[in-house]
Order: sequence, then C-alpha cells, then structure tokens
Amino acid sequence: MMLTVAMAAILPLNAPAIAQGPAPIAKTDRGAVRGGIEDGVASWKGIPFAAPPVGALRWRAPQPAAAWTGVRDATGYAPDCMQVPFPSDAAPLGTKPAEDCLYANVWKPVTAKGKLPVVVWIYGGGFVNGGASPPTYSGADLAKQGVVFVSFNYRVGRFGTFALPQLTRANADGGRLGNYGIMDQIAALQWVQRNAAAFGGDPANVTIIGESAGGMSVHMLNTSPLAKGLFHKAFIMSGGNGRSDGRTLADVERIGANFARSKNIDPDRPDALDRLRRLSAEEVTDGLNMMALFRPPAGPPTNSGPFADGKVVVDMGPAYANGRFARVPVVVGATSADMGGRTGFMIAGAREVAGLLSDKRAPAWEYRFSYVADSVGQPGAQHATDIPFFFNTVAIKYGDKATPRDRAMGQAMSRYVVRFAKTGDPNAPGLPSWPGYTRAGDHIMDFTPDGKAIAGADPWGAEIDAQMLKASPPSQ
Repeated sequence: MMLTVAMAAILPLNAPAIAQGPAPIAKTDRGAVRGGIEDGVASWKGIPFAAPPVGALRWRAPQPAAAWTGVRDATGYAPDCMQVPFPSDAAPLGTKPAEDCLYANVWKPVTAKGKLPVVVWIYGGGFVNGGASPPTYSGADLAKQGVVFVSFNYRVGRFGTFALPQLTRANADGGRLGNYGIMDQIAALQWVQRNAAAFGGDPANVTIIGESAGGMSVHMLNTSPLAKGLFHKAFIMSGGNGRSDGRTLADVERIGANFARSKNIDPDRPDALDRLRRLSAEEVTDGLNMMALFRPPAGPPTNSGPFADGKVVVDMGPAYANGRFARVPVVVGATSADMGGRTGFMIAGAREVAGLLSDKRAPAWEYRFSYVADSVGQPGAQHATDIPFFFNTVAIKYGDKATPRDRAMGQAMSRYVVRFAKTGDPNAPGLPSWPGYTRAGDHIMDFTPDGKAIAGADPWGAEIDAQMLKASPPSQ
C-alpha cells in the first residue's frame, strides 16, 4: 500500500498544550524524585540507577545506588559519561561529561491512566561517545502519544570496556568481566523493572530501541542470558548483522595491558590496577572519541569495544543461529546511505538479521529510511538521520528549517514506534500497512525521499544477497 505520510499522519502535536501543574513526585525504590511538567508531559531527569562508578568502582559491575531521604530534585540531566565529544556529532551532548554518570531520565503524559508501555532508548556513538542528554533524544513527543519513555547513560570508551589479568583474577563481580557499559545497560533495565510502575509504566511491556552502537547493544541484550525477561520488544536501528567480532577476554586483557604501558604503568606489577584507578578520568579517556577511533595512533591498540565474554555478552552469531535469543518482536533497519553502502554492515546487516529472525519464526519487520530533510539538500539518508523522525523531534533537530513534509514524516514514523511498543506490531490505523518480513515475501517498509511510506519487495535484495554469497560461499 502506498500513501503519502502527510495524508496518513495524525497530528498529536496540534492538541492544545496542557497547563503547567504542581511539580510531579514519583517514589522510586531508592527515594522520591521531583520532576517538572511542560506541554502536557511530566519528566524526571538525573535519577541514579546505580552507584557512581568511580574510585574502587572503576571497572566494576554497576553497584546499587545509595538510598536518600526527602525528595531529590530531578529537573535536569546529570552528566553524560566520560568522553571527549567530537564536533561533527549528529546529536551533540547537552552536558559536560563526567565519570559519575549512571543516571536515568523518564517522560510520561500527565493525563495518563493505567499502566503504559515503556520505551527504553540506548544511544549510539561507537561505544566511545554518546549520551542521553542530546535534545534530539528527548522522549517528550513519544510520551505524548501514550508511552513512558526512559533514557539512561552507560559507560563508554575505556570506562565501558576494559580488562586486565588482575581484574580477571580478582573476579569481584562473579564472572562479569570487561563489558561494563553493557552491564550498565542491564542494570538500567533492571531499574526499569523495579521502578516503571512508579512512573505509570508497565514493567511487563518494555521495548528497547537503540541506534548504531545502541542497535548493536540491542543485539547483545537480545542474546544475553543476563537480560532475559527484562524487555519484550526490540527496535534495532543501524545495528549491524548481530555477529561478534571474535575478540576474547584474553585479547582485551592484552589491550588493557597496552594502555597501562602507555601510562608508564607495568601491567605485571601488583599495584598496576590501583595505579590505573588513580589516573584521572581525563587520563583514562586520553583523547579517545569517534574521530580518534577511525584514525588510531601508531602502536598497539589501547581501546576495545564490547566483546564476547560468555556471560554478559555471548558470541551472538551462534546464539542467533541456534535460537538462543529472546523470542520477542523485532523491528530492524538502516538508512539508505548508511555506513558501508547498500551491501555493507548496516544495510545488508539489517536484511541478514530480518531473514535470520524470520527463519526462527520470530516476528520481524524491516525498514529502510531513505527520506532526507528538505533543508539538507543532498541525496541519501546518512547514518543516524532517522532518529529525529522516529522520535518526532524533527522541530528540535532542524528548527525553523523543518518543513511541513518533514514534520509529517516524523509524526507518522513516531506513530509506528508507539504502536509497536503498545502491541508488538508497528501497524497503526490510518498508516500504510507494514508487512512482516519473510524471505519469501522479502517486504520492507521504505520511508522514501518524497515523503511516502511504501511497503514492497526490497529493490536491493538481489544485489545484497549476491554480495553476501560472494563473501561467504556455501560449503561444498
């Protein structure tokens, strides 16, 4: 079915703004928090979901947050996790990063009654950048459409992934080693299970949604035994093909030793870990960000992304192939000019994942985001450009350059997200039908350059399949 999005969209933002009311107070399992109300949406920001991962807790699994008495102010974002921001980021941070960063944010409609579906956002940034504070990631509009929206910070860079033989021998967290940023994500989802009801959310109806490194994280959570039961639907945006890169704990230990040596610390000395923990946050970051990631300095590597440790993160390829993953409904896709091109990791990866899930009889829908905001003026939807449309933060992202067609696309695409969160199926009344993915049907939903939502056979499917076959020919 083809229908212009502008015709199909219902315009919730046209409703009159609800007047400001008393500051909303919610009672979490650690204490009460006071938020604010704006345009009919209540929000709470900077709620601790774990203890500050500093000092002796650097390179430890997240620990319980301390309880507090009285009512804690929750009207502003807490710091995003420690990193070096980079100027070309599509979603620049709204805070000054710090190592004390494990905080969550919540939005809900003021007039909501009953338990609402919960949407949990996981940001991208190559596992070295990113945070929950960028205005483009606001959950206010999705909340207006009838969900509780949660975002949170997780550790990145050498704070988020790090290993050393001394850490392995200490084994302070019962076999949870190395993947501290993914542990943060699991801790945040556990916090949602304990506290969603305090904000009007339904802990039995949680959708996780992530883009780029966040989408890769969704794959890791979808296959992690430690995340079992913490979510019920998954939305994967430019998250690759759901396979691990082959690195092991031993590999990451060597990378950690390389970093220690770069700081004139002998990794074999008994005091190596203590000395590393005494380094400043800036010394641990050591200039690392997305720009440095793609232009690594000469010498041995000193940084690693998440790896298959076997407990927190498993080897995802075999887990998917053998059906060891959460059998939840999944939406998966990429942008039309995503990294690697049409046969690359993102676009071909989304097709590969949709087919794999379909083979395992897990409900899946695939999309391709081809729309380009009118003010951009260049063909091809680049990596991450779908986020403000799925979140309906187009006006925040593009300001007064946002056109009626841009806004209509955001209103429609966000409705698909909300419908999926509510029902486990993205199809919404009044919007073009979005068929589930099967290899036989090969249907994707394309959000096209001219502002239409068109479902049909993937026009790039044969080319992608041929390239994949060339790269991995069947065994004889």
